[in-house]
Amino acid sequence: MSVFKRTHMCGELTAANIGQEVVLNGWIAKRRDLGSLIFCDVRDKTGITQIVFDDKIPAEMKAVAEKLRSEYVVGVKGTVMERQSKNADLPTGDIEVFVSELKVYSEADTPPIYIKDDDNVDDNLRLKYRYLDLRKQRMQRNLSMRHHVTKVAREYYDSQGFTEIETPMLIKPTPEGARDYLVPSRVNPGSFYALPQSPQMFKQLLMVGGTDRYMQIAKCFRDEDLRADRQPEFTQIDLEMSFVDVDDVIEIQEGFLKKLFKEVMGVEIDLPLPRLSYQEAMERYGSDKPDTRFGFELKKLNDLVANCGFGVFENALAVGGDVRGICITGGAEAFSRKDIDKLQDAAKHYGAKGLVWIRHNGNEISSSVNKFFTQDQLSDILRVFGANVGDLVLIVADKPKVVFDSLGFLRREIARKLGLLDDNVYKLLWVVDFPLFEYDDETCTYSPMHHPFTSPKPEDLEFLRTDPGKVKAQAYDIVLNGVELGGGSIRIHDKDLQRTMFEVLGISDADIENKFGFLIEAFKYGTPPHGGLAFGLDRLVMLLAGEQSIREVIAFPKNQSAQCMVSEAPVPVPQEQLDELAIKVE
Repeated sequence: MSVFKRTHMCGELTAANIGQEVVLNGWIAKRRDLGSLIFCDVRDKTGITQIVFDDKIPAEMKAVAEKLRSEYVVGVKGTVMERQSKNADLPTGDIEVFVSELKVYSEADTPPIYIKDDDNVDDNLRLKYRYLDLRKQRMQRNLSMRHHVTKVAREYYDSQGFTEIETPMLIKPTPEGARDYLVPSRVNPGSFYALPQSPQMFKQLLMVGGTDRYMQIAKCFRDEDLRADRQPEFTQIDLEMSFVDVDDVIEIQEGFLKKLFKEVMGVEIDLPLPRLSYQEAMERYGSDKPDTRFGFELKKLNDLVANCGFGVFENALAVGGDVRGICITGGAEAFSRKDIDKLQDAAKHYGAKGLVWIRHNGNEISSSVNKFFTQDQLSDILRVFGANVGDLVLIVADKPKVVFDSLGFLRREIARKLGLLDDNVYKLLWVVDFPLFEYDDETCTYSPMHHPFTSPKPEDLEFLRTDPGKVKAQAYDIVLNGVELGGGSIRIHDKDLQRTMFEVLGISDADIENKFGFLIEAFKYGTPPHGGLAFGLDRLVMLLAGEQSIREVIAFPKNQSAQCMVSEAPVPVPQEQLDELAIKVE
C-alpha cells in the first residue's frame, strides 16, 4: 500500500490553513456517526484535528468511513474549512478537514487502556502497554521536552568548547555508593564487568588525556531501591573541565540553565544564582536541597530552653542535640489537633519521637506542653519565630540529624497541604561547602559525602588525618524547588592526596590497587586540576514538565520492582546460556 505523503501535523493546523488542501496521517481518537455526516478526531504526536466525511464523498469511501474505530491508523486528504461548532478546548478547534481521500493503513482491536491523559489507569497496566500509553498527548509532550532539553545541552556545551565523548558501558566494578549491575564475561569465565554507576573515573582520565572539556548524555545504572525520582537506569548530562575552580564550573552551568529555561520554558532566570553553604541550608531549611518557594524557616531554641525544666528539651541538649522549630503562618486554624497528630506520625519516619505544638490564639497561647511552660515562657518562644496571632509553631528536640530531617520534611509537607508549591515558580540555588565526609555513629567510620575523588578545601588539609569531620569539600549541588538537579566537585588531581583520601576512608593498599590502581597509575603522568558536574536529566525534565515521577519522562521505564512490564525483563535464561558463562544458579 502506498502512503499518503503528509503535508501537515494534526496539532499544527490553524485558521490560516483554511481553504488549503492538506494530508494528515495518524490514529482515529474518536468517531461520531450522524448519518449524513461522520466526524472523526485524528491524532498524531502534535495533537488532534477533526475530520468530516459528508454526503459528497463516494459511496465506497462512506462505507469505509462507517467502519472506522478508535486507534485505526489512517491517512486522509482533504480541505481545511472553518468549523461551524467551535471547540475552545482544542487548539485546532476553529477548523476541520473535509475529507476527499481516505486510506486505512491498519485496523486495531479495542485497546486495554484508554488513550487519554486523564484515564487514571493502574501504573503497572500503563507500563505493560507503554506503547499505547505513549500515544497520549501528555507523554508525547514530555518526550518532546526531553528531546528539546538534550538538544539545548548539546548546542550550549558545544558553544563553550566541550567535546562529546562516549565512555565505556562495560567497566570494572568499583565502590561508588550503590550496588553494581554485573555482566558476566563469556571469554573470561568467572569474571564480571559492571555497568557504570557514573562515568566518574573515565571522565577524569579524559582530563589526564588532554580533552580539556568533556560532555556526554550518559546512561548510568544503579541497583538500588526505587522511588519516584529513581530508576535502575537513568541519564545524566555529564561534564568535566580542566584548569578550573568552583566559580568557573558554576559560571558555565549557570549559562546553561539560563539558556535552557529561556528556550524550553520561556522563563528568564536572573544570574548569578543564590548560594547557600551546606550549614546554612541545614540550619534554615533542614535540608541540603532546600525548597525556597515558601518560608517556614527553622529557628534554634537551644539557649532559650536550656534550663526550662521540660525533660524532653533538656535531655536532648544534654547529649549534644538540638531544639528547633518552624512557624506556620495561619496554621493555628488550618491544622486541627487530628492534623497535627498525622504530621507527628509522619515525622516519626525521620526519627522524631514526638512533636511539640504551640498555637498563638491571641490572648491565650495553647500548646501540647502547657503544664511545663508558663504563658510568658510560651510567649518568649513565639517571639523567636516572630509568630503572630493565628500562627502555629512545631518543635522537634533530638539529635541534629533527626531534627533537621524531621523539620525539613514537615516544612515541605505542610507547604504542599497549604498549596504553596507552585510548579510555575522556579527557585534555583547552589548549595556549597559540603562536609567532605559523613560519620556513621554505628560503625564509627567516615564515608565520603559525595565520592572519594572530591577535593578537600585547601585550608582544611591539615585536618584530613587528624580530624576528618572538620574538612569541607570543594563540592556544589544545584537545587530546583527542593530537588537536587545535579552535583559535582573539584576533583583530587594529586596522586598522593588521592591515596591519603583512600587511607582516611579505611581502604587498604591492596584494595586501592585492586579497585583504583588504573586511576592512581594515570595520575603519575601529569594531571591537570579539574572538576565537573552531572545534571540528572530525568529529574530536570520531570520538574520542567510538572510531573511527580521520572517514569513520566522516560519512554520505557521500570516499575517499582525494577521490571520492564513491556518485555517482562528480567527473566530466567536457558541453562545452556548459563553454562557458556560458567554460572550456576542455586
